[in-house]
Amino acid sequence: MKRNMPYKGGRKNVYTHLHIQSGYSLLTSTVKITELVAKAKADGCTSLALTDRNVMYGSVYFYKECKRQGIKPIIGILADVLDERESPHGLLLLAKSLQGYQNLLKISSAIKTKSPSGIPMNWLKAYSRGLIAITPGAEGQIETLLREGNPEEAKQAAERFLQIFGHDNFYVSIQRLSIADEEKGNEAISQLARDLEIKIVATNPVYYLNESDALAHEVLLAIGNGDKLADETHTVLESDQFYLKSRAQMAELFHDRPDALENTLHIDAQCNLEIPFHRSLLPKYPTEDGVTAEEMLEAICFQGLKKRLPEPSIQYEERLRYELDIITKMKFSDYFLIVWDFMKFAKDHQILTGPGRGSAAGSMVAYVLSITDVDPIEHSLLFERFLNPERVSMPDIDIDFPDNRREEVIAYVAKKYGELHVAQIITFGTLAAKAALRDTGRVFSLNSKEQEAVSKMIPGRLGITLPEAFKESKRLREFVNESDLNQKLFQTALLLEGLPRHASTHAAGVVISDQALTEHIPIQGGHEGIHLTQYPMDLLEELGLLKMDFLGLRNLTLIDNILNNIKKGTGKKLDLSHIPMDDPETLALLGRGETTGVFQFESDGIRKVLIKLKPNRFEDIVAVNALYRPGPMENIPLFIERKHGLAPIDYLHEDLKDILEPTYGVIVYQEQIMQIASRLAGFSLGEADLLRRAVSKKKKDVLDQERQHFVSGSLKQGYSEKTADEIYSLIVRFANYGFNRSHAVAYSFIAYQLGYLKTHHPEYFMAALLTSVVGNDEKISQYIREAKKKGIMVLTPSINRSGYPFLPEKEGIRYSLGAIKGIGGTVLKEIFAARRQKKFADLFDFCLRVSGKIVNRKVLEALVHSGAFDEFGEDRATLLASLDVAINHTELVNPDDDLFDMFSDGEFSLKPKYNRVEPIPIEHKLSLEKSALGLYLSNHPVTSYRELFQHFGCLTIDEATNKKESKVLLGAYITSVKTIRTKKGDVMAFLSVSDEEGDIEAVVFPNVYKNHSADLNHGQLVMLQGTLEERDGKTQLLIRNVYPLERVKQMKEEKNGTVFLKIEAGKQTKDTLQKIKKILMQHSGETKVMLFYERENRYVQLSYWDWVNPTDSLMQALFDLVGKGNVVYKKE
Repeated sequence: MKRNMPYKGGRKNVYTHLHIQSGYSLLTSTVKITELVAKAKADGCTSLALTDRNVMYGSVYFYKECKRQGIKPIIGILADVLDERESPHGLLLLAKSLQGYQNLLKISSAIKTKSPSGIPMNWLKAYSRGLIAITPGAEGQIETLLREGNPEEAKQAAERFLQIFGHDNFYVSIQRLSIADEEKGNEAISQLARDLEIKIVATNPVYYLNESDALAHEVLLAIGNGDKLADETHTVLESDQFYLKSRAQMAELFHDRPDALENTLHIDAQCNLEIPFHRSLLPKYPTEDGVTAEEMLEAICFQGLKKRLPEPSIQYEERLRYELDIITKMKFSDYFLIVWDFMKFAKDHQILTGPGRGSAAGSMVAYVLSITDVDPIEHSLLFERFLNPERVSMPDIDIDFPDNRREEVIAYVAKKYGELHVAQIITFGTLAAKAALRDTGRVFSLNSKEQEAVSKMIPGRLGITLPEAFKESKRLREFVNESDLNQKLFQTALLLEGLPRHASTHAAGVVISDQALTEHIPIQGGHEGIHLTQYPMDLLEELGLLKMDFLGLRNLTLIDNILNNIKKGTGKKLDLSHIPMDDPETLALLGRGETTGVFQFESDGIRKVLIKLKPNRFEDIVAVNALYRPGPMENIPLFIERKHGLAPIDYLHEDLKDILEPTYGVIVYQEQIMQIASRLAGFSLGEADLLRRAVSKKKKDVLDQERQHFVSGSLKQGYSEKTADEIYSLIVRFANYGFNRSHAVAYSFIAYQLGYLKTHHPEYFMAALLTSVVGNDEKISQYIREAKKKGIMVLTPSINRSGYPFLPEKEGIRYSLGAIKGIGGTVLKEIFAARRQKKFADLFDFCLRVSGKIVNRKVLEALVHSGAFDEFGEDRATLLASLDVAINHTELVNPDDDLFDMFSDGEFSLKPKYNRVEPIPIEHKLSLEKSALGLYLSNHPVTSYRELFQHFGCLTIDEATNKKESKVLLGAYITSVKTIRTKKGDVMAFLSVSDEEGDIEAVVFPNVYKNHSADLNHGQLVMLQGTLEERDGKTQLLIRNVYPLERVKQMKEEKNGTVFLKIEAGKQTKDTLQKIKKILMQHSGETKVMLFYERENRYVQLSYWDWVNPTDSLMQALFDLVGKGNVVYKKE
């Protein structure tokens, strides 16, 4: 092939793409790495570069994908470089070698941590080794200067780059993108290159994969900029040629510049990076001179053992020496010292730590170092489940801290090991199906309602994709096929789905490195001065960096706050490590399912399990924690039956009894599988863990191989082949079901501790629990009801006594000022600062002592509506009517916030008066209170009419949901109404209704809604007749009839009399009662029914469901059933 002829295929290496940005150049490229590499391979490319702007988020993913597809990866970035005027210009930088890659790490890190506008030229020079630099086209410094008519400055800039990189590593690029004056620019830079003997390379910036993706790229830019396609100012590229062209297309484009094509191959040949994986980059703990990490760890461990157990048995000492020996052999001593050190910091600074998490709770070393608080011998936990000497893997200790103090520990670690040695871990939020469709819809000018409607067409299944949604949702298919525009919108969303949208911080992950992190990974600025890795967690572990999880656990914050409440209220410091773990009252509370606020045990389902199980030992709590999850859940009925002696316990073999006895013969834990393999097949616990892992993968060839291994070992131990085969089959069955016992025990500690605190310190528990959900009105309402059930009153907020948290008082729990709507941190600080001097005497005193700019009229109204000023002794209507007086008085007396200080209390005689008005009607007062608190606190609208509703046999919502019968009658307040149209076009409604004891969701089907739509409005009091049903684990009411309050009042006044039925002792059978009920149902009406039970000598009024029309036929039917002398109709 002649060099000046168009490329016609057949030659492998004619061109290499060197300028490609992926989706990891956030919201500026639609290129997905897997699709990019696949397309390049299909075109016959043998090499490919990735050059995201300033970041390396996708570099290792790209590297691995290229290697997998048999393509050589070239790693680079498009770096912003600052010129002499500190203006940024792009420069392509490609790594020739590992040294070049490490310099890319440093350049990217420098831009993302210290110099966000770009890297200064002197820094670039310092990090230039092992790199090739290429001017990127129009945005490059040289190109910009030439375009602006400054050839001399352009030459000087080029000479600077030559000085930094040398002639062999610096290139200028030319492009052919069908842009105006492009050839003029190409000629100018070619001339400069000839003058300075700089090599020229042909490039084609890639921002999207295919030519047809140009619109999707335009939409992505609009998403990033908050624009719409209809906006005249939205960003549009000058050309539609920024796609991955084939080698043939590039050869055709530059057929007259074979040198520019050839130079891509020269660059390609120079770039031969091999990224090292799976290295051990564990950090070193700074020990004293001459002391090894192993010696230091052993000394601290035996000191810790003495603290835990002043006279430890040989079993404890042997276990500790065994674990230390394995840790030493695996070279993990430094790791344990690092964890011990920051845990010591936490304890020294009164930062509560969790009892343990995951398999680390099975380590004696972790226990004696006070990393965990679970005794592994007492609880039969296995070290090998945590650290297996027969399977080399990184140790993984996850630590729980209170979520409000976790940052303190991370900051300590960063300070101790250096800011370049510690970082939190990045995660990426992606454009998932709903977000992709919603964002694309906005760019296509759909309004917010339309965006929401389209988004709702996607089924709510977790992880669903747009193609799956299109297949599953008829509404979505109809929308897409409705118009060409909708099809274009959907096709665009399909291209954008899955792209990274933003970077954020992983909830727990932290990496610590011996060397500066930038030797191995790129970093960027993070939160509170702690850097963030540019690589996500999975890649960090592959590269060999140590990852630790510092988790913020809300329940530890809750425990911490409860303990602080107890200390403030009683003066005593409660040590949870010394509470009895077999406390009958705590176990009884758990057995009653009273677990609101108890970690792991709050769901309705697990409460039912606890009620049936009736735990009477801590071991039962651990088992429930392990069993209550998909899969093992099916063993819960058997577990309960065996516990209560209702089913025989089968251990399969007597030798397994001590392993399975704690769980009544049911395999619950992974550790039990390991113990069975060790006992029967003679496996070491390390081998047993390998068996557990292998079997859990459910691969037939592996299962068959391991069966042979297990049976062979069991035969050697003297067991029969039949026994070994049966038990192996059991192991296979339970391998996926078994739960990590170490984790179950550790987390059951937290649950038990909360249960103990709730049992013995309920007011302190409930105060802290309420504080933990400030901002969540539904949870606050739920917890207030729970407190009332325990006889603990929640008092209205008080301007003089309330704080930010809910506070325990003698009379009950004082409502939080911070939980009032519109009362933010600045307002609270102002109020608390003024209150420190002395209590507020009245509304006028309050207004005088706080800043009117901070505590404005809106805030004052919220405080009045909430009841915070009730203690001033004035009705809320009077307080509201007096706000103007108070505000005007403040402005008169204290216009500059300091005039009032000129008067002493005795000298100042201007005493404003309240503007007293009629009290607000109770319903309106409560409505305003709800607007301020998000709930009814001082009273409830239903309370005033409770007696009226009881006349008709109405239950409270709490009574109804705990009643076994499905038919109920409720007096309730409608808190929300949502109507929809059915497929047939009929209107139905979903309601939320409440009373003083609870709330419930209700459904009104079309036939009922048609007759009662006028009575179903927000804020109405109604009597509801309906049936209860369970749906998705929640109880809901299916409404059959609706009676507005006025109708209920009329019904009571109608005085339709009462039918009295006497049930003789001999006839008080289930059969008789069912027959009575059937007769009453056949004659329903407006006359109430009263039963008298002769045996118990008691009256029972039936609910309105069973009221009757006292016709002759009714009376005759009742005479026939219970006797004429036992039926009386009494008119009122």
